[in-house]
Amino acid sequence: MENIKAYVQQHKDRFINELIELLKIPSVSADTAYSQDVIDTAEAVKVSLEKAGCDLVEVCDTPGYPIIYGEKIIDPNLPTVLVYGHYDVQPPDPMELWTSPPFEPVIKTTEIHPEGAIFARGACDDKGQMYMHVKALEYMVQSNTLPCNVKFMIEGEEEVGSKSLGWFVERNQEKLKNDVILISDTGMISNQQPSITTGLRGLSYVEVEVTGPNRDLHSGLYGGAVANPINILAKMIASLHDEDNRITIPGFYDKVQDLSLEERAEMAKAPFSLEKYKNALNLNDVYGEKGYVTNERNSIRPTLDVNGIWGGYQGEGAKTVIASKAFAKISMRLVPNQDWEEITALFTKHFINIAPAGVTVKVTPHHGGQGYVTPIDSIGYKAANLAYTETFGVPAIPVRSGGSIPIVALFEKELKSKTILMGFGLDSDAIHSPNEHFGIFNYLKGIETIPLFYKYFVELSK
Repeated sequence: MENIKAYVQQHKDRFINELIELLKIPSVSADTAYSQDVIDTAEAVKVSLEKAGCDLVEVCDTPGYPIIYGEKIIDPNLPTVLVYGHYDVQPPDPMELWTSPPFEPVIKTTEIHPEGAIFARGACDDKGQMYMHVKALEYMVQSNTLPCNVKFMIEGEEEVGSKSLGWFVERNQEKLKNDVILISDTGMISNQQPSITTGLRGLSYVEVEVTGPNRDLHSGLYGGAVANPINILAKMIASLHDEDNRITIPGFYDKVQDLSLEERAEMAKAPFSLEKYKNALNLNDVYGEKGYVTNERNSIRPTLDVNGIWGGYQGEGAKTVIASKAFAKISMRLVPNQDWEEITALFTKHFINIAPAGVTVKVTPHHGGQGYVTPIDSIGYKAANLAYTETFGVPAIPVRSGGSIPIVALFEKELKSKTILMGFGLDSDAIHSPNEHFGIFNYLKGIETIPLFYKYFVELSK
């Protein structure tokens, strides 16, 4: 451990400067105006992997932006770690809210990062966290301590839904064969308390349309005589939860597995202040499913939320109409074992069935993804925990994320291997927002910790 600390300190300035150069390239995958910049970033990642010690690095064409594949195979009989990351970034808008230009990285001190943080789009998500793995490989190659094989798969479309990733994985299963997948695209509780994300929720996203009369009607002449689609939609949505805030769709909970008391107890060790949580959101109380605490409601339990609702007149002043149509967008966050396509079908059937006479209902599925969980007794989790414990001095806490990363379930389905989410970012890093940043402490601590994962994974795999 002292050797990696010394190596990081010796090369600290170079590591920071290399990341800054990468962050200067505006690799915004959502905007075709940046297409050449995305391709230039892919080339920069290729060069960095070559310099770090990969024996083979390829720029792999896809229907979209290229995927960079690299490998260092020291012995086919040893375990193989597959590192996934992405080199594309979110659009920087709104530009006026940045305190410094998003693609002109600067180091600033903050209350949370007194040693400094790099402010730039992509600093934490995911260029900084991806580049930790490149520098960790560099150390292991230079010190001749790489204990197993390593492969890299770095894509350029994560911020637009990883459109080409499934295509690439399906066609390259042998090339990508591995024993564990390692990703740093998540966060941890704090710089004093590391955590490992062990679960991600799935997602089903639908749009509903309720139609009544064939045109907007005068609310005086027709009010009370015909069904008002907006009133009906509001009642239908309200009926989707009962008095205990459980979802009322038949079959919705059939495949939901309750966490073991052991894992719930481990999750409860995470520092959490309900008062601070409420104050930060300006709430006088929390709200959710009966029988669960806040940190369970937003991570290990499924949800149904209206993300948007509209219909009728919304302009200035008054217009007395009964709208012909009303609409809503609804998302359901799902827990592992809930199949998003099955839940979408259950929602569709139920929502159509509860519509009263006088209206018709249309449900349009938009997109979805499966949930994911890594058991805390897996070799990968144990190796990550040992690595964090050694560098931070305290064991990591397992946490379930309320968010969704559909590619993780894709990897398990296609590559038949578990994913370990070793994040080093913080909630305060403002990913996807103006003034995104990544602490220098976190960046360097990640480079220190990752080689230990390899060490312990190999030892535990024997």
